[in-house]
Amino acid sequence: MITAGIDIGSTTTKAVVLDENAIMASLVVPSGNLPGQTAVKLLARVLEEANLSESDIGAIATTGYGRRLVEIGDIVMTEIKACAAGALAGEILGEAPGERIHTVIDVGGQDTKVIALDDAGDIEDFSMNDKCAAGTGRFLEMLAVKLELSYEQFVEEALKSDTMLQMNATCAVFAESEVVGLLARGVAKADIAAAAHNAIASRIASMARRVGQRGAYCFVGGGARNKALLKAIETTLNHPVYAPRKAQIVVALGAAIGARKRSGGKDGE
Repeated sequence: MITAGIDIGSTTTKAVVLDENAIMASLVVPSGNLPGQTAVKLLARVLEEANLSESDIGAIATTGYGRRLVEIGDIVMTEIKACAAGALAGEILGEAPGERIHTVIDVGGQDTKVIALDDAGDIEDFSMNDKCAAGTGRFLEMLAVKLELSYEQFVEEALKSDTMLQMNATCAVFAESEVVGLLARGVAKADIAAAAHNAIASRIASMARRVGQRGAYCFVGGGARNKALLKAIETTLNHPVYAPRKAQIVVALGAAIGARKRSGGKDGE
């Protein structure tokens, strides 16, 4: 059965077309101001990429913060379930961490999730940071602007630093003020960028402890593309962290897997 998964996030919307255990097509686009419309257009694009029509699709699942903004899906899945299913799909992604995944870290534009899995791959517990920008991808983007760097330059600068500089602010607004103070003291931009990444890694480690952290770790979402953040998380957890090459589409992949498992059933939540 061919299925599709659409992950409608705050920053980007992702779509995956899945044929049993192979990804036929996948796309990532900005969500824009009308994420529901974006998702509809993205579905048409990804089906064209796969040389399919909507009638070829056995089931479509939507997930992400905007999962209820569209009527194109047959099944609605929570991000937690979709994230866990996608993270465990190493054979579909064509890679695997080498050991069973027990903790999944998902850093998105406006929230961060840490999910604990048992030996069977079922969800045991999860922790979610969605009340403040601090600890999310948006937090890093804000601080990059404050340092007058592009996001790519911000990540590159962070990778240059070996500092253990600590950022004390636990709020994104206060963190911006702290950055101004650090610059005024002559602290290098590279060290400030590294401190920002370390601050998020510390928050993630705290969330992992709350759910009973256990390796192996899998890092997914747009944040997993940030090599400085991956490095900071590995250092803070003192453990290697597996980040799939297609980390940004993992949740959409999980939705497509959920659509296949639950086709003909009710809401995936």
